Amino acid sequence: MAKVPCTHCHLEFDESVMITEKEGEETRYFCCKGCQGVYHLLRSEGLDTFYDKLGKTTLEPPREIGEDLQKFDLEGFRKKYVIERSDGLNEIYLIIEGIHCSACVWLNEKVLHQTPGVVEATINYSTNKAHVVWDPEQIRLSQIIEKIRSIGYNAYPYDPKLQEERANRARRDYYSRLLVAIFATMNIMWIAVAQYTGMFTGMRSDVKNVLNVAEWVLATPTLFYSGWVFFRGAWYGLKNRFVNMDLLVATGATLAYLYSLWAMVTGKGEVYFDSVTMIITFVLSGKYLEVLSKKRAADTMDALSNALPTEVTVVQNGEKAMVPVEEVEPGDIIEVRPGEKVAIDGVVVSGEGSFDESSLTGESEPIYKRPGDEIVSGSVALDGVVRYEATKDYSSSMLTTLVSLLEESLTKKPKIERLANEVSGWFSLTILSIAVLTFIGWFWMTGDFERALVVSISVIVIACPCALGLATPVATLIGLNLAAKRGVLFKEAAFLETMAKADMLVLDKTGTITEGKPHVVNYKAYGDYEADWLYSLAKSSIHPVSRGIVKYLKEHFENLKEVELERVKQVQARGIEAEVDGHRLLGGNAKLMADYGLEVEEESEFTLFYFAVDGRVVARFELRDLPKAGAKEAIEAVRKLGVDVLMLTGDNEKAAARVAEEVGVPHYKAGLLPEEKAKEIDKLHAEGHVVVMAGDGINDALALSKSDIAIAMGSGSDVALEVSDVVVLDDRITSLRDAFLISRRTFKFVKQNLALSVLYNSVTIPLAVAGYVIPLVAALSMSLSSLIVVGNSMRIKNIRFE
Repeated sequence: MAKVPCTHCHLEFDESVMITEKEGEETRYFCCKGCQGVYHLLRSEGLDTFYDKLGKTTLEPPREIGEDLQKFDLEGFRKKYVIERSDGLNEIYLIIEGIHCSACVWLNEKVLHQTPGVVEATINYSTNKAHVVWDPEQIRLSQIIEKIRSIGYNAYPYDPKLQEERANRARRDYYSRLLVAIFATMNIMWIAVAQYTGMFTGMRSDVKNVLNVAEWVLATPTLFYSGWVFFRGAWYGLKNRFVNMDLLVATGATLAYLYSLWAMVTGKGEVYFDSVTMIITFVLSGKYLEVLSKKRAADTMDALSNALPTEVTVVQNGEKAMVPVEEVEPGDIIEVRPGEKVAIDGVVVSGEGSFDESSLTGESEPIYKRPGDEIVSGSVALDGVVRYEATKDYSSSMLTTLVSLLEESLTKKPKIERLANEVSGWFSLTILSIAVLTFIGWFWMTGDFERALVVSISVIVIACPCALGLATPVATLIGLNLAAKRGVLFKEAAFLETMAKADMLVLDKTGTITEGKPHVVNYKAYGDYEADWLYSLAKSSIHPVSRGIVKYLKEHFENLKEVELERVKQVQARGIEAEVDGHRLLGGNAKLMADYGLEVEEESEFTLFYFAVDGRVVARFELRDLPKAGAKEAIEAVRKLGVDVLMLTGDNEKAAARVAEEVGVPHYKAGLLPEEKAKEIDKLHAEGHVVVMAGDGINDALALSKSDIAIAMGSGSDVALEVSDVVVLDDRITSLRDAFLISRRTFKFVKQNLALSVLYNSVTIPLAVAGYVIPLVAALSMSLSSLIVVGNSMRIKNIRFE
């Protein structure tokens, strides 16, 4: 074999022992993972010109701190990912790879807390995102990563693109392993049918041997490839003195495999390769369902920052310049034009205009700003050019502060299913103990090693947690599919259980109960006018009020056509003016009419829009935000389930009271800021409520993160969608009712399945211990219990939606 040089260190080795990489037509060789890691690190940092300067000089391969750990201590890495705090501590956000249950979270947190130098370590189960704080004088980051790897997990700095790529890779890996297991199980069952038939009808030994070998060929890749995840989990569990379900699955499958192999070679006894494949396939299916239902580990903060401007227009000495938001200081003058989003808090110094603050305060109507008024980050300019003085820097502005609070609440979100994992750990330990005692007892009583082994294997196989493992994922998968058909997306199967236990539904008003846009509720004409003119005038503006007028005209006037307007002008925070065929058109609020000396009626609790032609008012529209279709019926249905309903809104008291009365909400609180909404959720928790909250705006994100189940309406902001546990895809409020009905029915059948599993184990394990069950019957009964669980779960679909 020819020798080739290592791409990094240039030392030559046989090609057969080299790590090979291909990129296009280029082939790279590395003598070790250390060289490979350093090479990619230099490339990612833009330092690959080092190899041009190195020439043909050879290097000593890097001494690994456990694979590629040395990169975590490099200066470039620290600048990019590590936050150096003022108190001398360092912190970083990591993704912990390999977490699939709350027990994994507990294990990682416990190990890190026991590591000298680590001050804080918190892990969010739903995103696998860890926040680690450490003292750099006592421990290096590479040592922290090495500690995590030593217990069977991997850690790397949070990066949205890399995380998405790794998550896809993990799903593909489980998918390929499951495909192999399913293929083997389907084929081995056909062989098993022939085996079982031959036991009663007679079968020649040579035919039986051929069938045994065929089963062995199918069972081997299933156990050692598809079942590798169980062996790996069992090994790391034992290494850290933690008995888990993986150990039970691996033990039962391995013992059945070894015994079957012995029976095949010696020709004594029966083989149970079919049991091996079924054990692996059924339990692996449950794990794959967990992977599919895992919430996408995307950072909410990234979704928010992508929606914010990275630069703002700063005015200095009369000249405008685009400046990065991080470089803006208090006192700088910033200019905002229509359609732009405000990035930094400030006070208006010149100009007037309307701002949409609905994503922050929930106020459905645009807010008029004039000199002296405050502007908050996250609001959107609708009309007029406004200049304002920054009163804060980017890091302390309202939206950035809200993001920081949201980050903290996401990290500290309560973990779920801790009890279930503890029970499963004790279950595994108990079954293994029973199996060992059974083997000892039978061997002591009979002196027959084979008989004792067969009975103990029967105990493990018959108690294999197939039914227990399928009890939740099969029922929840059916519930998830049913919910998706009704326009409700649960991001994680466990959220069905939490929602089923909820006794309080908290609703935002704007965009959740109501449509979030003004509709014409009253129209009055003062004379004849050309509807085409009004239609064209209103359509020339993007203002929500104008869009409401356009919608009303389309619904109530026939044969509308758009005409060409002249001298169209958007009047700041007032309306629109234009000319057509020598006629002057005005459309807007009372202030616009007053500017032109026109007297109008102003008494109304709704938004008013006037249309005037040649100095004469010809039409008046009243607009308001209307409740969504079916809102009252949906809320009534939820209350019939025993769930109390509370509305929290940033809108004014009068608007909140009107909507609450119309849709039948018994309790409401108005005029709340985002932080105040979150405090209300905390109060409900203190009173012992399990809280479900539905919202759609950035102003709801913090409160959503505090709730036990966060529901985002499909038309909501990216932040609300990211922080949510459930998304209503079709934006219908009636889907909230459907979500409660589906979750409660699913949880009911989950409990039934668990009860069936417990009953099954309570009956069959004593029979197996007593020696009345051979592995063949154990495998069949195990399969039967799984089929019963699946069949019972199918009944979830028989649900009636009112």
